Amino acid sequence: MSDKTKEKIDVIIELNKGKENLGMVNLHQTRELLMDAGAILLDVRPPAKVNGENAQEANIANTYYTPYPEFASYLDELPSEHTNPIVIACVKGWFANRVMGYLEMMGYENVYVLDTNIEDLIEVHHAHADQ
Repeated sequence: MSDKTKEKIDVIIELNKGKENLGMVNLHQTRELLMDAGAILLDVRPPAKVNGENAQEANIANTYYTPYPEFASYLDELPSEHTNPIVIACVKGWFANRVMGYLEMMGYENVYVLDTNIEDLIEVHHAHADQ
C-alpha cells in the first residue's frame, strides 16, 4: 500500500473519530441533519430491497434514490461542496457503510450512516407529514 493511501485512510479515520458514534446516526439525528443542517439523504438500497416506496418517492426533502449496484451512475447527484453533510441509509447499514467509505475516499468529510432501517425513517416522515 502506498504512503499516500495510508495517509488518506488515517485522515478519514480521524474525521470519523470526531463524530459521535463514529458517524452512525439515529432517526432523530438524521432528521436534524436533514432539516437543520441542510444534509442530503442517499437511499442506497438495491431495488430488490425496497419494500413500497424509496425515500425519494416518499418525498423526504433533499433525498435521492441511488441504488448501490448503480451508485457510480449517480455521482452527479452529490453536492459539489465536500463539507455538506450527507446521510446514507439502507436496510441494515451494509450498503450504506460501503458508500460512506467511497464518499470519504472521494474527499467528503461530513458523511453519516443511519443506524436503523430506512423504512423506519420513511414511516416517521409520513407520520410527521400527516400532522
